[in-house]
Amino acid sequence: MSGFEIFWILLFALIMQPFLRQKFLEMARTKMIQKIEEKRGSRVILLVHRQETMSFFGFPIMKFIDINDSEEVIRAIHLTDKDVPIDIILHTPGGLVLASLQIALAIKKHPAKVTAYVPHYAMSGGTLIALACDEIVMDEHAVLGPVDPQIEGLPASSILRLLKKKPLDKIDDRTLILADVAEMALRQMKENLRLILSDKFSGEKLDQIVEILSQGYFTHDYPITFEEAKRLGLPVSKEMPVEIYQLMKLFPQPTRGLPSVEYVPLPKKKIDFRS
Repeated sequence: MSGFEIFWILLFALIMQPFLRQKFLEMARTKMIQKIEEKRGSRVILLVHRQETMSFFGFPIMKFIDINDSEEVIRAIHLTDKDVPIDIILHTPGGLVLASLQIALAIKKHPAKVTAYVPHYAMSGGTLIALACDEIVMDEHAVLGPVDPQIEGLPASSILRLLKKKPLDKIDDRTLILADVAEMALRQMKENLRLILSDKFSGEKLDQIVEILSQGYFTHDYPITFEEAKRLGLPVSKEMPVEIYQLMKLFPQPTRGLPSVEYVPLPKKKIDFRS
């Protein structure tokens, strides 16, 4: 074999390497999903948004909840018998309100138990989906987030507060239009959240949770820890199956240059030097 042929073989292997790595990851994920489904007798649905290198040049792509996600999740729910539990694994910064709400309402209508697993974080729209589930299983360090609407990247509640702090004749027309949209968005989110939580809470407790989570009492990236979720009365648990962590390892972040976190990936126990 000539050096020219070896060159082209190596070039072809280099080009195919990202595709092969991605294919092996997909196969490993499918196998782990099947393992969890067999163990729990459930339908496992993943809604995981992480960066993955999907091109020749290795550019990372970050995803959010969109209409494609809602279509796929709803399709998976339709393919699940009414008496089969659903386990949905959430790892997402959030995304489109419409898509998140569609998923949440579809989950709420499923007759069997639906459990949300949050190994790391499920913010914004991810929290909205988790709230529709019968139980939310969180890692002790995982977080949820507020579901307050954002208008063109700005908190709807902050836009409305501006009207109280500044004379109307000093506010431009565009800001006034945004304030009108913000008012509608806050009202709609409150109504939608009441609908999602109506079978879990009632009366003052329902009003309190809806108000705190949807009306802009915190910044949009405020972390709601397990302890705070518990104080709010949300149906949370810390019984995270080890298989969920193993599955999340199959969604690696792309490594660019030197990694920012390094450690020996083995359990570490205290050594007794006296023995």
